[in-house]
Amino acid sequence: MALMIYNSLTRTKEEFTPLVSGHVGMYVCGPTVYSHSHIGHGKSYVSFDIIVRYLRFCGYNVLYVQNITDVGHLLDDGEDRMLKQSKIEKIHPMQIAENITRSYFEDMDALNILRPDISPRATGHIIEQIEIVKELLAKGFAYEVNGSVYFDVRKAKGYGKLSGRKLEEAAAGTRVDVRDEKRSPEDFALWKRADSEHIMRWPSPWGEGFPGWHVECSAMSMKYLGETFDIHGGGLDNQFPHHECEIAQSESATGKTFVRYWIHNNLVTVNGQKMSKSLGNFTTLKDAFKNYNPLVMRFFILQCHYRSTLDFSDEALAGAKAGYDRLKNFMVHLREAISNYDLQFPKGQDSSTKINGGIEPFKLQFQEAMNDDFNTPRAIAVLFNLVSEVNVWLNSELRPSKDFLLEIETAFSTLAGKVLGILPTKTSVLSTENHEPDLSLRELLGLLVDVRNEVRKNKLWGLSDLIRDRLKSLGYVLEDKKEGTSWKRS
Repeated sequence: MALMIYNSLTRTKEEFTPLVSGHVGMYVCGPTVYSHSHIGHGKSYVSFDIIVRYLRFCGYNVLYVQNITDVGHLLDDGEDRMLKQSKIEKIHPMQIAENITRSYFEDMDALNILRPDISPRATGHIIEQIEIVKELLAKGFAYEVNGSVYFDVRKAKGYGKLSGRKLEEAAAGTRVDVRDEKRSPEDFALWKRADSEHIMRWPSPWGEGFPGWHVECSAMSMKYLGETFDIHGGGLDNQFPHHECEIAQSESATGKTFVRYWIHNNLVTVNGQKMSKSLGNFTTLKDAFKNYNPLVMRFFILQCHYRSTLDFSDEALAGAKAGYDRLKNFMVHLREAISNYDLQFPKGQDSSTKINGGIEPFKLQFQEAMNDDFNTPRAIAVLFNLVSEVNVWLNSELRPSKDFLLEIETAFSTLAGKVLGILPTKTSVLSTENHEPDLSLRELLGLLVDVRNEVRKNKLWGLSDLIRDRLKSLGYVLEDKKEGTSWKRS
């Protein structure tokens, strides 16, 4: 079965065929780094992590680009999110950007999300953004007023084709600022004149200013993936105006199709209500990790299809934990069965039995589910069916061979670990029956770092190296820097 992807642009499932055979260029809108990541970010980036993982599992060479928006994300009143947070905290906006970017990657690492191949920053691509604006001005798609440049939406062919909105609806729903200097309310900013108090500013042909939110993603995606690329992803709330504006400005500038497949993940509710700070049901990932193992959170997210709404509640997380524990404990028991096989069945008594049909039907069902627009709920159901069947085999008189048990373990590690990312691949991590949340693991690693620092102060270099090397063998690397020692997963 071919891989079918729901394309938001055509509103249908389409067979996936990359622009270049064997290669996939994929861009996903990253975070605006002004506050800590929340559960909605978790759902979005776990969803696209699955897409990257499965494409690579299918043999594609994927170049995954996910940006960092550290300037230019405008609020309804035209104020930059970064600048607003800077005023609240009374620190430089780039300090906020650095702190929150580190926090973001910590949270993504905890959720076992693979790092993007390239994580470009908006502030690092000002030149590219200015060049796009100059091109749009030269072609008559944009106009300059008092040091700001706006895109003339009425001149863009097909504006609204992604969201399905007409120009009148676009004017009412736009998130960019509405100024009298714009020709039409739905026109959006490509470059904004910097007021006197605006800290983040750059020279341009139109005076000092800063880029609009939409042009950032066009510049960064096309720089690394080309003027036309395969997949562009993001949250459903970005479909309009952000992605609609990206298409308009990119295709107007190049005269080419911008993106071939648009993928949008749905949003998060809390006990049936929209998640928002005003309702008091807003939860950051860091707060959620205090109560829930991040891998349970990941499993919970994947029980819902990426295009469906995810409802967050304590009851739902409790159910997810029970399901996750069943899969985890199965892997533990399976590996124990393999380890103890030679003791239970001495050489010469090893069974050569391979169960009729084996695990191939389950692997095929798993791939069929994932080929149907990355249907992770169905894929997880296949894993549970496999667990039930293998438990029957293990408790039957058939006594599967050790090679067959190893085949099961390899398949389960690949499907649940490598593709879905819900089980660690390290045997040592799974060896404890009651796996503690990652928060406790972090505290333990922090304690070991502190102990090692004391050891180093006393010049016990051999013991210091032993701690470092043993942690490395368990999958954690210590980095000694001038400002102190930190750890990361290898």
